[in-house]
Amino acid sequence: MENTTYPISKILYMNNEQLKDKLNSLNACEESIEWLNERDAEQMWNDCPRGDWMLWLLKKINLNKRKFTLCKGKCAETVKGLMKDERSIKAVEVAIRYGYSEATEEELFAAYAYAAAAAYADAAAYAAYAAAYAAAAADAAAYAADATDAAYAAAYAADAAYAAAYAADAAKKENQLLTANIIRQLVPFNELLELLSHE
Repeated sequence: MENTTYPISKILYMNNEQLKDKLNSLNACEESIEWLNERDAEQMWNDCPRGDWMLWLLKKINLNKRKFTLCKGKCAETVKGLMKDERSIKAVEVAIRYGYSEATEEELFAAYAYAAAAAYADAAAYAAYAAAYAAAAADAAAYAADATDAAYAAAYAADAAYAAAYAADAAKKENQLLTANIIRQLVPFNELLELLSHE
């Protein structure tokens, strides 16, 4: 495994009080602050059970566009099997390729436009929304502010899909944790801390 090192002067230990101040300055929701409790930054990142919260934070602290799009794409991919429109599936694939520098800005924009059309065609299809969010530009206010994350949409797609088999809330939480683990793999704690230190 490659060991990425960061200049020690830029890796500032962030205790619980400093972290709460930072999150409050970014307008984090009350639920996430309550969940944080006494955790420090490393515990927060390693314990967080919600991919949508993690994507929100990464967007706020300006994770680079390709990595952020990769995170969204991988989150949306968790519900790709629920997508009924080929445009949605294609958008997820393009978002992931873009994240790996294998697709252009133009391809990403086109994929977003097609996925958005698919989502509008079925307003109840959270999986389609997840695809559209994945391909949306990191800085685009494409939809309502509380629904801009692929992880958020993926969780609700899982909720809708598995409600018959599980309690809807359990299915949603399961997907939130799945997307959180995906994001942790893509953005290690040291990278997060570097971003927090510069914000």
